Amino acid sequence: MWIAENWKDYEVIDCSKGEKLERWGKYLLVRPDPQVIWDTPKTEKGWRKMNGHYHRSAKGGGEWEFFDLPEQWQIHYESLTFNLKPFSFKHTGLFPEQAANWDWFSEKIKKAGRPVKVLNLFAYTGGATLAAAAAGASVTHVDASKGMVTWAKENAVSSGLKDAPIRWIVDDCVKFVEREIRRGNHYDAIIMDPPSYGRGPKGEIWKIEDAIYPLVQLCEQLLSDDPLFFLINSYTTGLQPAVLSYMMNTVLKKYHGTINADEIGLPVSSNGLVLPCGASGRFEV
Repeated sequence: MWIAENWKDYEVIDCSKGEKLERWGKYLLVRPDPQVIWDTPKTEKGWRKMNGHYHRSAKGGGEWEFFDLPEQWQIHYESLTFNLKPFSFKHTGLFPEQAANWDWFSEKIKKAGRPVKVLNLFAYTGGATLAAAAAGASVTHVDASKGMVTWAKENAVSSGLKDAPIRWIVDDCVKFVEREIRRGNHYDAIIMDPPSYGRGPKGEIWKIEDAIYPLVQLCEQLLSDDPLFFLINSYTTGLQPAVLSYMMNTVLKKYHGTINADEIGLPVSSNGLVLPCGASGRFEV
């Protein structure tokens, strides 16, 4: 398992009975997590002194209950600064477990010894975009949500990357890739963090099990002759590491690189265990 263990401003303190207790900077949040099927004693005092609690609804969705929590605050990872704000469906605007991947590809970019062009699809609030830019890459950041791209730009400014070579694109990721193929553009690295289910700007339905393989096939056409890496993240239990590995080996075999896939996780500070948080597939040359 790849573990995001270098955080100072974030930690999973404990998890039990479908919920996790987290520290985001100086604030404590309790959020639901479907992976947490165990019922261990909630002895950590944070369970009783939280600043925010997201309650799941039996009908789906849910709502936040706040106790002395600002509308927005910041946390840091290495040289990056992220603006957090709890919003619909339990999220804060950051997936901290992805730091395990940021560390991996940042090192590859720094050691490449050449200019590196990165395409980040389903780029959300820009965690991977900023990590790649801070490592020296030029990045094309694509997300269908205008609000998320605006948020990512705010994170870039907070991280001192306002003038970094980042191209911000609000577009359906599949349609953008198809246009880039027609334009003849190429990238040295591709990152994708697709949702399990979603809708495009015009109501197009995205279901990851049906759409991911054709998208990877399209993206292969965008890779340069000397690609550096290809990263796929999945939060869908059906797309296990072995599935990601098989798919990437099938599509990317001509590049004769190395493909590894594994779970990603976050350490739980109260007991030394690791909370699983999805899977990633990594191709590298």
